[in-house]
Amino acid sequence: MIAFVSGPVAALTPTAAVIEVGGVGMAVQCTPNTIAGLRTGEPARLATSLVVREDSLTLYGFADDDERQVFELLQTASGVGPRLAQAMLGVHRPDALRVAVESGDEKALTAVPGIGKRGAQKLLLELKGKLGAPVGSGTLVGAQRAAAASGPAPWTEQLSAALIGLGYASREADEAVAAVTPQAEAAIASGGSAPVPQLLRAALQTLNRTR
Repeated sequence: MIAFVSGPVAALTPTAAVIEVGGVGMAVQCTPNTIAGLRTGEPARLATSLVVREDSLTLYGFADDDERQVFELLQTASGVGPRLAQAMLGVHRPDALRVAVESGDEKALTAVPGIGKRGAQKLLLELKGKLGAPVGSGTLVGAQRAAAASGPAPWTEQLSAALIGLGYASREADEAVAAVTPQAEAAIASGGSAPVPQLLRAALQTLNRTR
């Protein structure tokens, strides 16, 4: 198993990073949150999980070991493969998933593309007690919630950082975020959360049209 990769970032796409390891470019599938923390040409270290199939070898990358562990635990639930597990981490941080599962928060799971009401109910039953307690303390989680309520929406910061990481200027990133804000607000108004992966794709389409 490849536990991690470390080296300069050779290239970035909305869904993957290429890390140069010993002269070899390792393609690593990542969430927008992870991509947002990377910069082309700068050193990076990603915790990884290798998924082996009959016709493919796919390396998934994460910001830390905790995120990788949750990724692997999510796949112990029936019907959850690596792509859906990654989508869940693309919408929710590990601790947010732990809180959602332990509190039976069905809406949090249906906010993930590909998970419907029945699927969420099934996942809540199967994952109960498997993900463990939130890593952050209750005080820290409370402070994070308060900061989120008083500051910019977390999705705007994630999206802007991801676009800048892909090489766009801050001004371009701000304009793209503004362009997809109605889409994000509509998702939030319907009881879900802002779907960062879809918003990133929509923002990139907006930027491509303006270039």
